[in-house]
Amino acid sequence: MARTLLPVAFSLLFASAALSAPAASVAPSPSTAPSGSAPAPPSETVALATDDPNEILWLPDTTIDPQAIRGSLGANILGPQNVPIDRQNADLLAPPTTDAGSVQNAKWPFGLSHNRLQTGGWARQQNLDVMPIATSMAGVNMRLEAGAIRELHWHKTAEWAYIISGSAQVTAVNADGQNFIGNVRQGDLWFFPPGIPHSIQALNDTGDGTEFLLVFDDGAFSEDDTFLLTDWLAHVPKEVMAKNFQTSISAFDHIPAQQLYIFPSEPPPDDQAVPKSPQGTIKNPFTFPLSQMKATPLSGGSVKIADSSIFPAATAISASEITVEPGAMRELHWHPTQDEWTFYISGQARLTLFAAQGNARTFDYEAGDVGFVPASFGHFVENTGNTTLHFLEIFNAGRVQDISLSQWLALTPPELVKAHLQLSDDTINKLSKTKPIVVGPSQ
Repeated sequence: MARTLLPVAFSLLFASAALSAPAASVAPSPSTAPSGSAPAPPSETVALATDDPNEILWLPDTTIDPQAIRGSLGANILGPQNVPIDRQNADLLAPPTTDAGSVQNAKWPFGLSHNRLQTGGWARQQNLDVMPIATSMAGVNMRLEAGAIRELHWHKTAEWAYIISGSAQVTAVNADGQNFIGNVRQGDLWFFPPGIPHSIQALNDTGDGTEFLLVFDDGAFSEDDTFLLTDWLAHVPKEVMAKNFQTSISAFDHIPAQQLYIFPSEPPPDDQAVPKSPQGTIKNPFTFPLSQMKATPLSGGSVKIADSSIFPAATAISASEITVEPGAMRELHWHPTQDEWTFYISGQARLTLFAAQGNARTFDYEAGDVGFVPASFGHFVENTGNTTLHFLEIFNAGRVQDISLSQWLALTPPELVKAHLQLSDDTINKLSKTKPIVVGPSQ
């Protein structure tokens, strides 16, 4: 209440002072521009942006005891400290001076997720429960030993997947009775629309089975809410099953009494045939060989884009696979209408979210971390390490879209840009009229 009343009190005080001041005291300011003169540059309207250094102060592998100090700001820590966590989050403990206001947490390490252990594999998830800013998408990290099966199931949401390691075989049947079977390997994708029943089984190409990332287009998604074949039939009277399948009750003497979820089995052959359907096979494959797609080289890295323009089945989720070399960065940009769910595969990064109204916050990421960028939030991703940064940008739409700050300014009348930023002609001429996407280290 006090915070609310204080600005009001000051406003009333200044209004009263203005009304009671003698008329002679109200005179034109010496700095007021005469009629017809050129407008004042921004530097005479507001203060100039700070030149304070804002590099990352340490990396996760540092041996120092990190402190909450940046330049002349902050002080050392006197109380208890979780040193490993602070080493991983330099820009939270000692944020850049450009950070301001309030932005929700946009980082979640899968290493902090509860893991569901099964015979043959495991699964852990990220959703609204652990990262409330991620309203539109959730993720699951799953591991299957060779031959292990993620049982026949379906979801209310779409499912998009990226193979992190190993290989798998997936199957599906659609509402028209058409079926599908496909193999995916490291770097490949699959996509299943909502309600489409499917399965996942680890192959034995490497002897280790597979590990993969699943993304769902609902932030409230929970892997525990999946519709499972064994769970359903365990709750259907056997008399009903016998009638439905036109057989005897004894045919169901060995069905499980509860869900299997993940369970061990023998690896299927690579050339396993799908049963022939009188309705035919699914026209647009539910898998996509992203690993075989040639990356587009950029000045500071590379990009692959997989959306419905080349992966027609993936109508609800799309992605960019990006690499950024040391010292380079994913350029300043935003996504007009799509949220971005980010997964870091290798390397180290920092990202600043600009949330409008003077709100900005910086987060640090490493392998196994999940990030989230709401639609239209300005951001960049900088490689802060000494190795290649590799990550996925995943969107809740069939097409990948972004607005490049550099391209926007380059394609806007130069005088208009100068009026805002007071840039020189030389700087404006260097702006790129095509999207850089990833830019190399500063000159």
